[in-house]
Amino acid sequence: MNLTGGIVLYASLWFLTLFVVMPIGQRSQADMGQIVPGTPAGAPANLNWRRKLLWTTLVTSILWGIIAWVILGGFVTRADIANLDHLLR
Repeated sequence: MNLTGGIVLYASLWFLTLFVVMPIGQRSQADMGQIVPGTPAGAPANLNWRRKLLWTTLVTSILWGIIAWVILGGFVTRADIANLDHLLR
């Protein structure tokens, strides 16, 4: 894995993790009983972006480290990936 591949992998994992982390612990305006006029009741009541982005970065860094270790350690090679097609038939 080269530098560009590592950056693309990290960015892809970061956005995937963000979409997984966003709804965790989120309470809607209807749950809080404070619906702002003009907004849907299911809208977030108090979204803490800083905390969500911090958790996203932390989880992504751990996942990226594990995946980079597997790729750079030679546990999975391009030949192994090419042979997956043969195994599925």
